Amino acid sequence: MQALLEMRGVKKRFPITAGVFGKTTGYVDAVSGIDLDLYPNETLGLVGESGCGKTTLAKLILLLEKPDKGRMLFNGMDTSTARGESLKMLRRSIQVIFQDPFGSLNPRKKVLSIVQEPMIIHKLGSKAQIRQRAIDLLELVGLGSDMLERYPHEFSGGQRQRICIARALAINPTLLICDEPVSALDVSIQAQVINLLLDIQAERKLSYIFISHDLSVIGYVSQRVAVMYQGRIVELAETSTLFNHPLHPYTQCLLEAVPVPVPGSRHSVPACFDHEHTGLPSTGCSFRTQCAWASDECTRSHPQLIEAEQGHFVACYMHHNA
Repeated sequence: MQALLEMRGVKKRFPITAGVFGKTTGYVDAVSGIDLDLYPNETLGLVGESGCGKTTLAKLILLLEKPDKGRMLFNGMDTSTARGESLKMLRRSIQVIFQDPFGSLNPRKKVLSIVQEPMIIHKLGSKAQIRQRAIDLLELVGLGSDMLERYPHEFSGGQRQRICIARALAINPTLLICDEPVSALDVSIQAQVINLLLDIQAERKLSYIFISHDLSVIGYVSQRVAVMYQGRIVELAETSTLFNHPLHPYTQCLLEAVPVPVPGSRHSVPACFDHEHTGLPSTGCSFRTQCAWASDECTRSHPQLIEAEQGHFVACYMHHNA
């Protein structure tokens, strides 16, 4: 199957500045050579600790940031060469649902105006057609027409996120970036929003990149899962394979850190998360200072992502040698 999104060797770094004049003293490698494919009508889960580069990767896909190196293709089009109308079409095809439903809506605009705005910008019909489509979208996400003239502050968190979903769907995208869309919601509301997203995906044949810290959410919505650590994909596999048979030590630590919902049971923090981060090693595998299986080979260079088993990719010398 032809991939909807292809990323090859994508890198992005940000300068570290200091002093009154903002002199550059170093760089932070937010994304370090990402190779990733996303297929039509697929949900790819993206997990990793805070600061590992998940949101930066999402911004690169959304064309809000330009990669320093590498190549990204969307529907066969090289995004680095897109200009004018072709860039506008790319932006129309890729939309985002933000983490914070309170900060991502304009408090001065009514709900109808918020949902209509993308369609007005992209000139998707007459004024009457745009209004009717906005009403249909709000009904699709479970909000009635009596709510059109309300402001965002008049809604609960779950309702605001439904408005954000309607806005993202307004211009018929083929890819939705879901950047922790339920982390700010109550557990019962989370389930409603997740099921709504899955129903919309089935109906409209959308592809999702679902970013989350919650492994239970990732396991529920995703067909494949990519584990990210310090700007790199360290493991990629089908969801059931990764949860039942993780290969990378970092993935194993993530899964071990999930509390067991059994009354009276005691849960200890995995050893690799039991000490303070003192900085990343300058060479070799970035996880080696926390890894029980680190060898001399891990100090020389970072392992590449290889297919250790069919459809199961891992970046670890322990499996390279095997």
